[in-house]
Amino acid sequence: MERKIYNDLVLWKKNMKKPLLLYGAKQVGKTYSVLEFAKKNYKNIVYFNTNNYKELLDILKREKSPEKIIFKLSVLSGETIFEEDTLIIFDNVNDPYIVKAIKLFGGDNNLYHIIMITSKKENLNKFKGEELYFKAMYPLDFEEFLVNADKRQLVDFIKSSYINNTPMPFHQLAFDLYNDFLITGGYPEVVSAYLKGADYILLDSIKQKIIDTIKKETIEVYNLIDVQRSNEVLNSLPYQLLKENKKFQYGNIKKGSRSKDYETSINYLGMNQLIHRSFKLNDVKSPLSSYRDPESFKLYPNDVGLLYTMMHLNKMKFITDNDIRKTLIENNVANTLVNLGYNLYYYQSEGKTEISFVIQNRLGNIIPIEIVNMNLTKAKALSMFMTKFKVDNPIRLTEDNFSKKKNIKYIPLYATFCLKDL
Repeated sequence: MERKIYNDLVLWKKNMKKPLLLYGAKQVGKTYSVLEFAKKNYKNIVYFNTNNYKELLDILKREKSPEKIIFKLSVLSGETIFEEDTLIIFDNVNDPYIVKAIKLFGGDNNLYHIIMITSKKENLNKFKGEELYFKAMYPLDFEEFLVNADKRQLVDFIKSSYINNTPMPFHQLAFDLYNDFLITGGYPEVVSAYLKGADYILLDSIKQKIIDTIKKETIEVYNLIDVQRSNEVLNSLPYQLLKENKKFQYGNIKKGSRSKDYETSINYLGMNQLIHRSFKLNDVKSPLSSYRDPESFKLYPNDVGLLYTMMHLNKMKFITDNDIRKTLIENNVANTLVNLGYNLYYYQSEGKTEISFVIQNRLGNIIPIEIVNMNLTKAKALSMFMTKFKVDNPIRLTEDNFSKKKNIKYIPLYATFCLKDL
């Protein structure tokens, strides 16, 4: 399966001086992507699954020089390790002793190419350091979905229309495929089954298996009560997001629930990319992070297809229920923005006028993003926001084609992945 991460890995190889730590939730395709990259770009591969590999751990704990580590790894694997021509892969990395040893290869004169893979983003707090590169990986976005569906030319049309603000000639085709994506989501196993013609029942069964895996992941929360609470948070998300006010409310988990009871669980799920958190803004000034309300936030599952299955939907309900469809769309926009590297915020005025997303790019520009309500012919929230706050580059995500009106850029929902170019 073709993934965007491949180009990032090629760039890393070209400029390689430090080992790479690739992190992301389980089953998003990290190991597969790294192995595919290795097969195409290296003479040979040395792969270690670090789970319960005592002999490997003993080597990395004991040896203090890169040369001795390479020699021992070569003996252990039975493979010759060539400078610049061998990719060494450490999978399922959770032990800080492994990372401490690999940091020895982080100098400017290093010629050995090393990638570590972990599904625990919280490990970054233990692993951080200038000796490593860090890269996140997520489920497929809609662009990757189209590429793997052999619709690369359609991607080119979408990007061209985005850049030039011109109507996209295959607008309805793109939306039909986008609707399919809202149902399947971006987990590789689900997308692969969809492309092979699997029916919705099979797709749901695969997604349910992934949901069960995510819930099992919570066993690594710090104590047993937080395991239960993490799963209670996950189970509550469909209801939380279907409310008119999508702010996460602890009382909707169960009666008497309090924030302090669930803080550890929510932090764990968010840190490990199983959910994404969008904070309400008290004001719209730079930097946005200084004006977030830590007590007011929304929580989104990390994949729209999983939310579809968690809501126990069928195709007819998806097509006919506008509130459900809007909820799935908002979740997908959140996932896409996170994939593009943005932090999530939203703005809600006292009159309950809401801007679904407010983001800030690397240049410091603040960009409001309004998802146009499909029930209304006119959306007023963005206009009111622009009157109150002087911002550039306002965006409306819509079911209509590309256009620009009154300095507002109208972008079809299927083109959200293009916002990286902001």
